[in-house]
Amino acid sequence: MISFAKFLEYYSYILIVRLLLTWFPNIDWMQQIIGFLSPITDPYLNLFRFIPPVGMLDLSPILAIFALQFAMQAFAALTPVLLG
Repeated sequence: MISFAKFLEYYSYILIVRLLLTWFPNIDWMQQIIGFLSPITDPYLNLFRFIPPVGMLDLSPILAIFALQFAMQAFAALTPVLLG
């Protein structure tokens, strides 16, 4: 069984892949991958879309990844305390 910490780690990798693939919108086969990853990642990324873009740079994914990293570290720190 996958632990919650591993789930968060894998999800952060999926987010990074999704964000990197958006840099190459003209390659046809990547549209299939993005089409697969979008339903998985967009609900989480949409939580951070309140941040307006700076020019053509969308900063919301950066905040989303920082929030996920913070959650991973908090979970790792609290696990020994909660399990005793």
